[in-house]
Amino acid sequence: MALLAIQDVSKRFPGVLALDGARLSVEAGEVHALLGENGAGKSTLLKILAGAQACDAGTLTFQDKVLRPGDTPFQRQAAGIVTIYQEFNLQPFLTVAENMYLGREPLRFGLIDQKRMRADAQAILTDLGLDLDPDIEVSRLNVADQQMVEIARAMTIQARLIVMDEPTAALSPREVDILHRIIRELKGRGVSVIYVTHRLKEVKSICDAYTVLRDGRFVATGRVADIGIDGMIRLMVGRDVEFLKRPAHTLAGEVLLSVEGVSRRRGRHEARGTSLHDIGFEVRAGEIVGLAGLVGAGRTDLVRILFGADRMDTGAVRMDGRKLQLVSPCDGLREGIALVPEDRKQQGCFLDHSIRHNLSLPSLRRLSRWGIFVDEGAERRLVEDYRKRLNIRMAHDGVAISTLSGGNQQKVLLARCMALSPKILIVDEPTRGIDVGAKADVHQVLFDMAATGVGVIVVSSELPEVMAVSDRIVVFREGRVAGTVKGSAADEETLMGLMATGRAA
Repeated sequence: MALLAIQDVSKRFPGVLALDGARLSVEAGEVHALLGENGAGKSTLLKILAGAQACDAGTLTFQDKVLRPGDTPFQRQAAGIVTIYQEFNLQPFLTVAENMYLGREPLRFGLIDQKRMRADAQAILTDLGLDLDPDIEVSRLNVADQQMVEIARAMTIQARLIVMDEPTAALSPREVDILHRIIRELKGRGVSVIYVTHRLKEVKSICDAYTVLRDGRFVATGRVADIGIDGMIRLMVGRDVEFLKRPAHTLAGEVLLSVEGVSRRRGRHEARGTSLHDIGFEVRAGEIVGLAGLVGAGRTDLVRILFGADRMDTGAVRMDGRKLQLVSPCDGLREGIALVPEDRKQQGCFLDHSIRHNLSLPSLRRLSRWGIFVDEGAERRLVEDYRKRLNIRMAHDGVAISTLSGGNQQKVLLARCMALSPKILIVDEPTRGIDVGAKADVHQVLFDMAATGVGVIVVSSELPEVMAVSDRIVVFREGRVAGTVKGSAADEETLMGLMATGRAA
């Protein structure tokens, strides 16, 4: 008998049939990959499993008991089902121990027993092999350690099934190895894991079985050992997906952007960020420059400076030879610099607002009548144009952008930047958390932008991606430029050598 059996689950939202007879079966002590394109219904199915939403039809059976459709997330957790979402649910100004036992604190004489809570948290952290101080505030931890706190919290609930939604999206290769070690330990204790990822190499590395959804419907299930990565892609998208490598760019245009000796000290009270030291490179018209580096190497800190979101201490940024004064993002936009940020939900999207308003917001001056009223007809035509060009899947442009899948949200942000006709387009982790089909679409958008003479800067933690799209790759290490490599001559060994040691392997 399976630990979890989901049968014929359906869910409809206004204008969208999100799930249509979906099913999933997970055995005890199994790591099960849930695969599918963005919009395939994975997130909806997981929310139904977690108790965050109720299904319209179908049954969920866990440990031989039928789960009630009206269960709350708290009741599902009490049953032994814990979900770790891509956007963590940790309280940043509470300690590790307080987050692990939030809402379930041990009591003594009616008061929280801090000593026992700390000791219990330390015991679980030690048991998982995690070198974390239970008294440290979560806001001071990096993303990888916050991921481990989420897992440790699941163990305080005595979880029998842990759902991990894109658990490695923001992790370095070393941190991925640590996470996979912990997953194998959990598996050895009989804990099951539903592993949602678009990194199919990880599926081959850590997962025992897989299930594929497409357009809300069940497509296939099987053992990971019996299928290759190309086979998984075909099941997910219903076709072969070819990842195009950018052709060698022989005719570079004039220098558009010059970064000259940019330095920035990290403040003593900053929880995150990296000090930058004498960063310099150029971006030419029609060129794609990739920024590679380990997590925390300083790439995001630099592009925020280029956009005006953060300030440099010393150095200069020039556009067409003219020194820029970048004090705020308004200055970056005014100078023709557009940014698709690393965290689209927190820094890019207005989640409660419509797709139309999210896409058109920076272009409202151009879409206005007499500089006062928004021309709604022109606004709708703009959205429809980019919906067709980027193949954005949506019911209509009036729905909240939060209802879209991650890949379609990313396309809306790209469309927002394209509508500005920028001189420089910066995309920070352009395909994080989106599926293989959408990745190919996003890469083609970048190629098309460069073909029109736009200078493109791509920040990516995935070396195959940065090698595939870049004409030149600037490698960062600990806030410094470790080297520059031509895209046509780059390989993972060379880049990893520069990222890890500052020397090419």
